[in-house]
Formats: sequence, C-alpha cells, structure tokens
Amino acid sequence: MSSYFITGTDTSVGKTHVVCALLRDLCRRGISSVGYVPVSCGSRADARAIREACASKLSLEELNPLYFRASAAPSVAAEFERRRVEPRVLTAGFHALAERYETVLVEAMGGWLLPLDKGCTMADLAEQLQLPVLVVANNRFGAESHVMLTIQDIQRRGLVCRGIILNHIAEDWDTASLTNRRVMEEYTGVPVIAELIHGQDELDSSILDEVSA
Repeated sequence: MSSYFITGTDTSVGKTHVVCALLRDLCRRGISSVGYVPVSCGSRADARAIREACASKLSLEELNPLYFRASAAPSVAAEFERRRVEPRVLTAGFHALAERYETVLVEAMGGWLLPLDKGCTMADLAEQLQLPVLVVANNRFGAESHVMLTIQDIQRRGLVCRGIILNHIAEDWDTASLTNRRVMEEYTGVPVIAELIHGQDELDSSILDEVSA
C-alpha cells in the first residue's frame, strides 16, 4: 500500500465521504490506515468523521493540526486569528503519522489551488509531500473541465495523478453524468477508478492496490 493526497475539483464534492469509505474498508482488510486533514476552517467535522471511520484513538490535533474558526480560505481565516499557516507544521504532521501507519490518506481542504498562506496553496503542500494524487469530482455537467484543469496542474508540478473518483451527489442522472467518465479518461489519460452513486457509502479499497502497482 501507499499513502495518497486526495484533492477535489472544488469544495463539497465528497472528499470526506470518499476518504471515510476507503478508510472503513482498509480497516476491515486489516491494513493499518489513518486519515489526515492538514488544515480545516469553520468546523472540524471532517476530521471527526475520519477519526470515526478508522476507529482511531488519536487526538484531533494529530489528525488535524491546524484549525481556524472562520469559514474561509485558510489564508484569510488565519488573518482573523492573527496566525499563520506554516507548511512545515502540516508536513511534519503527515510524517509523524506515516511512521506509524502503512497508509495515510491526506484529505485536502477545498480545491487544488486553495490559498493556504501568502504565496502558498494546497497544491504547494502536495508538492512538498510528494504523494500520488487522487482527484474527487462531483459527477455533474461541467465536471470534466474542472477535472482536466486540476490534473493539468498536478502533472505540470511533476506529481502523479493515479486516478479520478466520481461522486454522484445528486439523485438524478443526466447525459453529462453518464458520459463524464469516458470524456475525462480520453482527455486526461487518467483512469476513473471508482464511481459512487448517490447514497453509496461503501468503497472497495483494493482500487488503491491497483493504482499503486
């Protein structure tokens, strides 16, 4: 197994839902796994859900070292509290977990280029961690462009995008949601490794074995 940096095309596309589903299945398979939320703003609900999914007894501070009360980009939320986002704190938190667990799933807040601090984005943190990347997208009209732009920048930075995970947030299906997979794979060369239908909370974590091979 390997650790992964899990980003999204935007906020509220289902990253936490995907990470929790993967962690539950990894734990069922007996694989030592944990989730990691480097920074969160407005709420620690995602970190709490991840801790529950992997039945971890770690503190929220270990799973989510930086938390800001304002629901805004970390660069802005930190200003309100007269604090800074220090990337070295975030990378140190990951490495501390990686020493103890076989697999660490890093859930990035917001989208790929979310501003963290002056001149630093979530993508820059991914570069520092040098992990393979998975992209989560809401399977809807327009998602293909967002996925293509995200993967384009991932690859421009010399990182490897191992796969796309489509999360169907809406109950209804339309032409776009039925054809997005084919379009994304054709234009990015990156496989769609999973599709979650609305309400699905189980995900076979063996997809990680396949993309890490």
